Amino acid sequence: MSLYFAQLSMTELRNAPGEILDRVADEGEAFIIERNGKQKACLVPLSIFSPDIPPSRIAEEFQRLNDQGEKPRTSFTEGREIAFSFPADKDNDSSIRIAILLPHGYPNNCPRVTATPVRDDSPHRWADGALCIYGVMTGWNPGKHTVLSTLQLARRWVENYEIWSSTGEWPAIGGNAE
Repeated sequence: MSLYFAQLSMTELRNAPGEILDRVADEGEAFIIERNGKQKACLVPLSIFSPDIPPSRIAEEFQRLNDQGEKPRTSFTEGREIAFSFPADKDNDSSIRIAILLPHGYPNNCPRVTATPVRDDSPHRWADGALCIYGVMTGWNPGKHTVLSTLQLARRWVENYEIWSSTGEWPAIGGNAE
């Protein structure tokens, strides 16, 4: 995607910020902001950074998380995928963090979920280290599952991992399926 930048003075931005932002968001325009004759910043559409995920779905995911008091760290990967990072235990300071990566084509493509740090020999993980929370017992369903439901399954996985770490036994399958 090619971007063409128009020059915009800080005064122009200050005089019509809403109009300028609408042009960026709705029409895909991009601007280099100048102040005192020097280029200071740029305004670009979020789609430049966003993956191939409907913006309405991203907004719904954030709203669901917000409604439950979740405050993830959110970033974009170099591959333009959205990465959420959560503490494994929302109420206590946990050293384990859960990462949920939304791939291009989400929600039709299942998110990739990891937990770190965990032992390399921990069970119920795929060969790439992703948590096995969707698979044989619970298949990913784009009409049913969300980042929030994925986070809940990942937290259950971490609870099972902690039991396994201290006892050597992974809890019954009911503790890992939805």
